[in-house]
Amino acid sequence: EHTPRADWKELERSLDTDLEAWLSGLSEKDKEASPPRSTSAWPRVTRWSSSDRPRMLVVPMGHWIVIREHHPFRLTLKADSGRSITRLDSVPAGGDHVATLLATKPGKISMHLDLFDRKTACTETTWLVCDHRQTAFSSGSDRMALLTNGRGAMARVHADPGHIQSKYDCLLGANLHPNLPVDRHVLIKRMRLWANADGFITPLDQAALIDFSATAPARWRFYLPAGAGRSLELEMTLHLMEGCNTLIGRFQRVEKKQRLSEGEEFPADGRLQLTLRLDLEDRNFHQQTQRSDGADAHFHTHFQPLDSGDGFLFQPASDRRLRVNVDRGHFHPEPEWSQGIAHPTEQTRGQEGSGDAWSPGWFALPLSAGEALHLTATCEAHGPSEAAMHAALNQPEKDRQGAESSESQSHCDAWGDHLTTALRAYVVQRDAGKTVIAGYPWFLDWGRDSIIVARGMLHAGMEEEVVALLKIFGRFESDGTLPNTIHGSDASNRDTSDAPLWYGVLLEETAAQVGDALYHAPVSKGGPLLGEILFRIARGIFKGTPNGIRMDATSGLVWSPSHFTWMDTNYPAGTPREGYPIEIQALWIRLLEQLHQLDSCQSGSSSSKGSESAIDTRCPDGSWGQWAKKARDHVERLFWIEEKQWPADLLIAPSGTPAGEALRDQALRSNALWAVTLGCLKGERAQATVRAAQRHLVVPGALRSLAPLPTIPPLPIHGHHGGLLNDPSNPYWGRYEGDEDQRRKPAYHNGTAWLWTFPSFCEAMVMAWPSDPAAHTAALDYLSSMQAHWKEGCSGQLPEILDGDAPHTQRGCDAQAWSVSEALRVWRWLHANPPHQP
Repeated sequence: EHTPRADWKELERSLDTDLEAWLSGLSEKDKEASPPRSTSAWPRVTRWSSSDRPRMLVVPMGHWIVIREHHPFRLTLKADSGRSITRLDSVPAGGDHVATLLATKPGKISMHLDLFDRKTACTETTWLVCDHRQTAFSSGSDRMALLTNGRGAMARVHADPGHIQSKYDCLLGANLHPNLPVDRHVLIKRMRLWANADGFITPLDQAALIDFSATAPARWRFYLPAGAGRSLELEMTLHLMEGCNTLIGRFQRVEKKQRLSEGEEFPADGRLQLTLRLDLEDRNFHQQTQRSDGADAHFHTHFQPLDSGDGFLFQPASDRRLRVNVDRGHFHPEPEWSQGIAHPTEQTRGQEGSGDAWSPGWFALPLSAGEALHLTATCEAHGPSEAAMHAALNQPEKDRQGAESSESQSHCDAWGDHLTTALRAYVVQRDAGKTVIAGYPWFLDWGRDSIIVARGMLHAGMEEEVVALLKIFGRFESDGTLPNTIHGSDASNRDTSDAPLWYGVLLEETAAQVGDALYHAPVSKGGPLLGEILFRIARGIFKGTPNGIRMDATSGLVWSPSHFTWMDTNYPAGTPREGYPIEIQALWIRLLEQLHQLDSCQSGSSSSKGSESAIDTRCPDGSWGQWAKKARDHVERLFWIEEKQWPADLLIAPSGTPAGEALRDQALRSNALWAVTLGCLKGERAQATVRAAQRHLVVPGALRSLAPLPTIPPLPIHGHHGGLLNDPSNPYWGRYEGDEDQRRKPAYHNGTAWLWTFPSFCEAMVMAWPSDPAAHTAALDYLSSMQAHWKEGCSGQLPEILDGDAPHTQRGCDAQAWSVSEALRVWRWLHANPPHQP
């Protein structure tokens, strides 16, 4: 690297006193050493030491990497290609030994460190340099398509369409309730395909695949040899029709001019026939199918070929039917079982590692040049019309081409547009309104998740859907509570202290976008106004809700029962957080200040007094503003840990204990960042909190839920029989795998890295350094590291979680709504809010 000219004695003093500050004042283009940047400026330095081996370091472009050890060392760095970048020897500085490197090119860097202490120790690790101006999400190959229908149904089909990775993979997982999201029902597990081109038989699998696009409608392109040097290409398209449990497929030969491969073209009059088998199941999507005499009788009894000869009907119940037919070809009844289909994903989770499926027969599908053949698999009473099927298969393609054309012409936000497309997969019908599927493949709609996801929907042009969602959840409000999990029409689970408070944030942000008249919109005909719901929530917390959430009158802070925050594992409770959680206080203060503003506005408006649109804004004791100030003062006094330079994650307290008598939980968790983004921490405390997260929590595109540091006080986790499951003083758990109760629950919020919290780190960075362009650019670079996960699992989506330790393997749901929505919200927010000058 080029070393700027400087006074060497002054340089030596700078290196010994504050190397990071000195480096932060430099840039790639500096020709002379400039004075150190202000201590209030964003530090353009990322630190690494051998204690960071378990994670992949994320480095924004133009940042210095400072490697610091107690002993001399040598670094060898290599790019992705394996080409050696440089070799660095450490120099003494500030009592340690250091080396520095300026990040000038995006991509992964492999690092080999030889540490020369009493014994030479070697370390291998990887760093990721991120540049938001690069489109990393478009690189790599798609692996799996997720298709949805706006009702909660799904298809999950791999690039190899017959491959199964999980019991949740399916060609049709229907939502059989007409109005509500309920457990999906797997009816078609997979398809198996073979092509016969003049006697040359080719399985349509990974080996024959030459192109795959997971964006709906999903498209496959296969290469088919036909002998004598001849070949042809086949395109398959699959799509779930909007609003109904209907899968449609199209098969067609590819014209010569559109081929992706070379070779002599198969003649137009050459004979091509496809053989298609569908493997069926009839189960709740959480269960497994196992072959047995009873299962065999079940499938045979409820199956019958169609009289037309072009398909079959499987109808095990009056409200559960599957009709499959083709518009060209013939169905041949010939049942068979496929046994022992591997489910490796479940095996890593300590569950049954395989399942079975039953096929009723096979389709013979002749395919002539210039013609398309269509398959329909539906649970509806009537299949789609030819016109509807054609529109469904072609309209999304037109939308995609239009978006690409617009992008090339106006240089629009490609990453934001892709996130918007991904987000729409989760928005589904709930009665006449809207809700959000928390994640595919196994979640339904949750209160907390739906409300948080809706914040991102506002940045996707879905204001109408968000208003409908606010009204749905406004109708769910009862005694200051909102539902946690929702199972169809059952919203009785109210184990959440944060969902009602996030509802206040969402309503505030939506009103800011569509107008304050929203506060006076009724949740239903004759029902309470949306603004009234906020006051009901607050009064419920003042009084104490039926499920135990209450305000401590001595501090104005909110007490939360065990497992009521988003860190909600139970039986065993891996992160009980009973007491006064930091983000609950930040959300509560935000709500109180919003209520104070609404009360002031209504009090100053003579036209609203006594009208039907008037909201009951009364505070049970004093004023909303007074309580907001009291709560804010106590957060500042009770939570900040000066010696740690971050806030307590929790004031630990059993029910009835005032906040002032609680014990501070000094663990560093991602929750601290909401105290910054929601305005409770500002200035130097906000900056210190962000720096702590950067140092201990950040991995590519995600935040560890707990820093790998000793915790004070200890966090013991006990299993069902009382046995200790973890090291209480060091509860960080870097791998999310194995048995659910013994291994995954202790890890879920104690080290597992979450994508949905990561954008808040980027948001907090800009809020802590609002006038620093370097912080704004670094936030964009950090946020772009989420793109590394775009095609890794479920293509065109973002997963729920990663292992906290490298290589940060994807775990949990491979398509998670709030991972997508928060990435979109903060990405668009950063672009809409450039740094302002003080």
